[in-house]
Amino acid sequence: MYAIIEACGRQYKVQEGETVFFEKLNTEEGKKVSFDKVILVSEEGKVQVGNPYLTGAKVEGKVVSNGRGKKVLVFKYKPKKNERKTRGHRQDYTKVEITSISVAAKAKAAVKSEE
Repeated sequence: MYAIIEACGRQYKVQEGETVFFEKLNTEEGKKVSFDKVILVSEEGKVQVGNPYLTGAKVEGKVVSNGRGKKVLVFKYKPKKNERKTRGHRQDYTKVEITSISVAAKAKAAVKSEE
């Protein structure tokens, strides 16, 4: 079973037991997080697609850690002008372990009636 969720302005494919790196979430380590913007859920070959989101579907996870990624160097220069700039950037992230993917009975019934 997997789901596609929208979080932090991006779409992520998640499965139960998987760890996912999200952009910085304002949540402490060890706390639970839930994502309500579920776009798609696939369970045993049956795919449910929302318009734009599935109602009653939820993905829950646990924050494992907050951290910063590796440094990305940006180098700019202008030839023949002796102008050089080196800048670095480290992106903040939140590491989340997905604990459960749940779909409401109402959403399941709506998909069965369409078939």
